[in-house]
Amino acid sequence: MKYMLIHCVDESIGLTGEQDAEIQASLESWLEEMIRRGVSLHGSRLQPVSDATTVRARENEVLVADGPFAETKEQVAGYDIIECADLDEAIEVASKHPTARIGTIEIRPLRQE
Repeated sequence: MKYMLIHCVDESIGLTGEQDAEIQASLESWLEEMIRRGVSLHGSRLQPVSDATTVRARENEVLVADGPFAETKEQVAGYDIIECADLDEAIEVASKHPTARIGTIEIRPLRQE
């Protein structure tokens, strides 16, 4: 089963250089383990929410706005596509990701079509 891990963090949390380096090292370790296990398919960090553009089409009009659609404390910061035997394995994989320690990871199964 394929899942998307949606990483959400509060961009206003200021990390020290040491904390950022620790998270980066943890991320590299997590990724190496997931590649070795054959779980990781693809992933990427996103630019800050300040670089986002929101598009809506309503009544034949395209509405474009700077920034995210929702005003929330946590914003989507990145994603991973993983392939696991089941939801329990996906939860185990997500729980090891550094984002789980500083933010939230939402796990969504991809539609199988």
